[in-house]
Amino acid sequence: MPMLAQNDAAGNAKDHVLAAEKVSPTASVADAAIAIEDVTLRFTTPDGHMMTAIRDFTMTVARGEFACVVGPTGCGKSTTLNLVTGLLRPTTGTVEVMGKPVDGISRDIGFVFQADALFPWRSVIDNVAAGPLYRGTPKAEAYERARDWIARVGLARFEKHYPHQLSGGMRKRVALAQTFINQPKILLMDEPFSALDVQTRTNMQDELLTLWSELKSSVVFVTHDLEEAIALADKVYVLTAGPATVKSVYRIDLPRPRVMADIRYDSRFVEIARVIWDDLREEVQLGQSRTMQTGH
Repeated sequence: MPMLAQNDAAGNAKDHVLAAEKVSPTASVADAAIAIEDVTLRFTTPDGHMMTAIRDFTMTVARGEFACVVGPTGCGKSTTLNLVTGLLRPTTGTVEVMGKPVDGISRDIGFVFQADALFPWRSVIDNVAAGPLYRGTPKAEAYERARDWIARVGLARFEKHYPHQLSGGMRKRVALAQTFINQPKILLMDEPFSALDVQTRTNMQDELLTLWSELKSSVVFVTHDLEEAIALADKVYVLTAGPATVKSVYRIDLPRPRVMADIRYDSRFVEIARVIWDDLREEVQLGQSRTMQTGH
């Protein structure tokens, strides 16, 4: 191999190590915001069978860390979020949030769903102010904060509009303002941008990163889009075909701030995507094979 090619190869290998360090799923995180340890979740199906949703599942998210979760369709990605909220309780294992066992839904947690969660009968400003009002904030202060957050997401001219008068991307902006106004320490996001067109999705991803950089919440972002996960995350969890367990964890050391429209063309990004996809593809193929065999 010519010397120049050898140097390029060495440089690429070095970039790969720096950009996508593979870490142990069981690696401990000091002062973790979220700690799911050796969790198995089973439940009884309507026809009386016992089903395992996730097994031997371990995940830790540091304070201020942005973690993304990817895996085959139906493997149990969203189940991890419901464990953090307390909507689901593990059959075995433990789940802790901010160093304490999960016991009901915490006020420190914000949730952004795939579908809109706006009140259709309320205007934009009424939707955004609803959280602080519910938490006991005086009305004048709640609406002042709502105006500030609406402006931050670029919707200052639409305060009096109703959800049905907004585009899909604008409704997502309202949802982000509605969530961030409560200053959650933990932000859970379940494929929030999957229904948007590519251009709007890219804009929303940039908006999310800007807001997150200001508030520094700990984020768990579930997505079926590997490129989205790599572009957003500090750490990417790859799950196995259901019942899900953590197959591998990659630390993404791409520099911040990141511009979503540009980062996908970074040579390190391309290499990271190739490496993680090789890991994920096996599980996707396994999941598809099971679906073909069972019909569901």
